[in-house]
Amino acid sequence: MSAIAGAQLRPVPVRRLLLVGESDDIVAKLRSRLPAGTWVVERVPDNASVLPLVKTKTFDVILTGEHTSGREDVELLRKIRKVHPHTRLIIISDESTPGDVITAMREHAFSYFSKPYSLDTMALMVQRAIAQPAWDDGIEVVSATPEWIRIRARCDLPTADRVLQFFDEIADLPEPEKGAVAIAMREMLLNAIEHGGNLDPNEYVEVAYVRARHMVTCRITDPGEGFRLHDVPHAAIANPADNPVQHVKVREAQGLRPGGFGVLLTRHMVDELIYGEDGNDVLLVKYLQEQQAN
Repeated sequence: MSAIAGAQLRPVPVRRLLLVGESDDIVAKLRSRLPAGTWVVERVPDNASVLPLVKTKTFDVILTGEHTSGREDVELLRKIRKVHPHTRLIIISDESTPGDVITAMREHAFSYFSKPYSLDTMALMVQRAIAQPAWDDGIEVVSATPEWIRIRARCDLPTADRVLQFFDEIADLPEPEKGAVAIAMREMLLNAIEHGGNLDPNEYVEVAYVRARHMVTCRITDPGEGFRLHDVPHAAIANPADNPVQHVKVREAQGLRPGGFGVLLTRHMVDELIYGEDGNDVLLVKYLQEQQAN
């Protein structure tokens, strides 16, 4: 038999997805985004119906119903874990608090969404759930209250996406401040993972987020050797005034992905961007107006 014929006859792995609740929008979106013929989707009406089913079947991903609270879904996760310890569960909830999200992180929920959320982002997160090996050791909660959270995150981009989704749910901020902090945090976290951690899944970055009354701070520490801010020719921040895109050629020569605007963009998103002496420790500060803080 030829190699081509053998490849054609090789079975395609089929994934099993369990959806809780009655949301036809979620079902339709997921069916349109997930590869055809590689997923079997089952539905149950409520959380009470999940546990008897998972005792007889194994599912690659479980999505909870949006009409339950985050606390109820975390309790469901605990029960499922007694049957299948590494179940990938994504929580969808109408009612959520920062405390619920923190508990979900501690219990190793894969991700967390509360209204309003993007169905496209959720579909991508489902795909992420099956793409990552050893996914449930990627985020470690070091210590946490709703006001002060410290985590360690594995140095790979899918884990970064999960961290950012969790913090998007935790951040109790008004717009446009919430969007600005999210953009700044994303840029600095990706820099830390890519350049400090070298995308090495054996390395970890630490993220500390503090929500004070009149400001928000986010500190990101990576395991790298650090750098001097103006000694990074692949970043836009180091471009001379007469050549604002010089870093593009440098990135092409070094085989880096397009980009390099992270630090420059972050400076416009937050009020303070402070680097530690070695350059592998960065602090973001965003001040809140009196009425926003309240």
